[in-house]
This record gives sequence, C-alpha cells and structure tokens, in this order.
Amino acid sequence: MEQNKEESRNERFKRIAAKRTNDILEKIRILGNCSNKSSYEYTDEEVNKIFSEIDKQLRLTKAKFLGGKRERFRL
Repeated sequence: MEQNKEESRNERFKRIAAKRTNDILEKIRILGNCSNKSSYEYTDEEVNKIFSEIDKQLRLTKAKFLGGKRERFRL
C-alpha cells in the first residue's frame, strides 16, 4: 500500500501509533489466555514479575512522550 507523500507528520504518527497500540492491546489480550488455571500453573510471584516488567516498560515509554528523564542504572 503506497502512502500519500503529502501525509503530515501528525497523520503519520496517528496511523502508526494506532496500529502499534492495537497490536500491543491484542498481545495483552492473548497474554490473558495464560490465566486459565485448567491449562496453566503459575505462582503469584510469576504473575507479579510479568506485570512489574510491563508496568516498568509503560512508565519508561510514557516518559519518552512526556519528555521525562530516563531511569538510569546505579550501583
């Protein structure tokens, strides 16, 4: 599919961001299938680890949009 060469940067953002957001939301819905206890066995610790990592990545990505500082590794 050929994109319009006159597409503005905002139109391009909306097109690409909407597709990527929908892809992420679908993956989250699919991840929810793993909650079926009749098919899978998991601990609260494992679930917390999954959602902790998802939450961390969401915070980092949101900070990019809001111009925030990136978290830096420290010893």
